[in-house]
Amino acid sequence: MPQPLKYNKKFDELNEEEKQLLEINKKSIADFVEQSSSISDVNYATRNAHAKTYAAADGTFIIDKNIPEELFQFFDGEKFDLTIRISNANLKINTTEKDIPAYGFAVKVKDENGDLIANFPLVNFPLFPTNSVSHFLKLFTAVNRLYMKKWRGMFSLAAQAVKMIPYFFTLSFFKNIIKLLGKRNDFILSFDYHSVGAYRLGENMIKIKLVPKSVNKKFGRKLKMKDALKSYFQDNNYTAEVFIQFCYDLKSQPINRLNVEWKNSPYIKIGEVIINQGALLDPRDCTNELLSFNPFESKPFFQPVGKIQKLRDEAYKVSLQTRRKINKLLNKHQ
Repeated sequence: MPQPLKYNKKFDELNEEEKQLLEINKKSIADFVEQSSSISDVNYATRNAHAKTYAAADGTFIIDKNIPEELFQFFDGEKFDLTIRISNANLKINTTEKDIPAYGFAVKVKDENGDLIANFPLVNFPLFPTNSVSHFLKLFTAVNRLYMKKWRGMFSLAAQAVKMIPYFFTLSFFKNIIKLLGKRNDFILSFDYHSVGAYRLGENMIKIKLVPKSVNKKFGRKLKMKDALKSYFQDNNYTAEVFIQFCYDLKSQPINRLNVEWKNSPYIKIGEVIINQGALLDPRDCTNELLSFNPFESKPFFQPVGKIQKLRDEAYKVSLQTRRKINKLLNKHQ
């Protein structure tokens, strides 16, 4: 087995144009969050992505007893406490129409004292629609502005969407789009969840995959998603296997090409995520909306890798700071 490729900070570096576009995008994020309560017609400020919380829950990460010896240093306990948020990727909280099947499964890993070890925001689609940082920032800024009724952003949105079309023409992307369409009506807990981008594991780089065990994909089809999850955890536990892939070479496991799957890197099982029956948190607790799953708050040897991933750091910070400021003000006036 070859040796994994070592992390280098050059994988994360943005050029000057990308840095300037990021500053513009951060302003659009703050503006969006400030108006998010009216955009989604709710009485609190929402996130600017994965705005809709279906459920939050306590969970446990059980380490596999047969993990490779070299991984022991990162998993020095038999189990770790988790906080999990299950969400929809839409920027706007939709209460009338059916949600698109773009789901999030964000995991907060904590030590025995409740202190943060790592945040891993996972999603049910393993690829990202562009490798271009500048195209993505322009597109995301246009989307934010469009939701704020700034219709002049429509032209910019259309232009950036056209530029992203070539990134869709990969075998990996086609295969996963077809797979998603086939599962579009399936229960949210029956999906696999992926890190999309890479993360550090010490000096190595990995991707993460969560695979559920024995979840009925047809569960709760006649229920709204929040009700389906509530019903599921009244009678069932949830268990998912956790796998990682190592990056050995950039040709087969590219760090900054997120529209293709990694190949020639075997999946290694490192443990299981378990959510027990009755472990959902109170949906009326407003602190659920103040939870942060920013992966850059993780300990250094678990942090994200790559240029697109780097954008998350600033985006999460702006979104969280604006959201907390507004929600604290709203709470004072209630």
